[in-house]
Amino acid sequence: MTRQRKFHLLLVALLAMASCRGTEDAEVIPSASDIEADLSLGNVARILSSLPLEHDHLSEVHDAVNSSFGNGYDEEYMMSDLFENPGAGVGSNGVATKADGYACPLRHLFEDYFESMPKTKAGTSAKAYIEALSSSDMQIYWPYSDEWDGEQYPIVTFDPGYGAESNYGYEIKLVDGGVRVVDSVYVDEAIAMQRPVWVINRNDDSAYSPMELITRGMPTKAEGSENGKTLKIKSFTMFRNYDSWFGGGSEFFIKCGAVDGFKATKDDELKHYVPSVTDFEVNVRRREVNESHDLDCLLLTNFTPQMESLAFLVTEDDGGETVSWDASAVVKYNSKQYGFEIKLPYKDKDDIVWRGQLHRSYFFPEEAGKKPQNQIAARFGDVEIIFELE
Repeated sequence: MTRQRKFHLLLVALLAMASCRGTEDAEVIPSASDIEADLSLGNVARILSSLPLEHDHLSEVHDAVNSSFGNGYDEEYMMSDLFENPGAGVGSNGVATKADGYACPLRHLFEDYFESMPKTKAGTSAKAYIEALSSSDMQIYWPYSDEWDGEQYPIVTFDPGYGAESNYGYEIKLVDGGVRVVDSVYVDEAIAMQRPVWVINRNDDSAYSPMELITRGMPTKAEGSENGKTLKIKSFTMFRNYDSWFGGGSEFFIKCGAVDGFKATKDDELKHYVPSVTDFEVNVRRREVNESHDLDCLLLTNFTPQMESLAFLVTEDDGGETVSWDASAVVKYNSKQYGFEIKLPYKDKDDIVWRGQLHRSYFFPEEAGKKPQNQIAARFGDVEIIFELE
């Protein structure tokens, strides 16, 4: 199901709920199609640029995107948090960065706008618009937010889709006397690197937990068994951005399928072993191209001598329907090889960075008479992964 279809069904549900609240007032509930059109990405960008923004509102957005960034996500402020938890970033569990909150959070400006719309004055429910926007997957994306000087107002634009690299935006300026001016201007990534740009786009990653959140509080060292070693991904480096800058950075999914700890010696012992899949996400911001991304992520707890090969898949998320790669992990017992079938899921629109089998000799060159290595660097398409054995 497409995001647009999901959004449409969500609006239908919200309107149905609103219609059951009684007829004590004369509000007219707008149709789902009306709200969906009024809350397109382009219209939300226009609405945001028309709000009477003050520096406290800019700071609120900056606090939120910095919080998301610190939690391993992109520089994003979801509308759900904007309305329910002002200043909270993705992964913050609703906790804002400022304990005392904001005197006039940005949500109040949106509420005032919807309540003063001509449709609202004609009897249309403003609450339906507020609930629909709050429940949507829309967000404010602020690329290169760490370059903000704390003063300059943003250009507000939106993701035009289709992989476009430029669009028009609304430039907000303060002139003498504090008069606020909004001009329509051209915007691309080069401009976003030089001055603040807010992009209205859709969130793709909030349902997943990046490694920054997964590894918090975890031990820094895992012990292997007496027969095997632990296998980790030590670092991850991306050499190009995979998506249009309007969509944000790149979200990689790394999946490893293996029979962890395999040490069977008899046929009847095989039934005690089933393959497992390690699956995690790595978010790489656009500014982090060519920069090493430290992970220290555990793939296998017990890489035994009988494990011959691992199934390995790296994708960059582009959505779509869930499909699977039918792979296998190979083990050896009684001088025979045996394959365990594994299904590694991904989305049919994803970029497949690399998929295949990683043979044991790749990690243990000493078994072929070569120099042993604790860290093994491998290039997979336009990313580099450094593995580590302990």
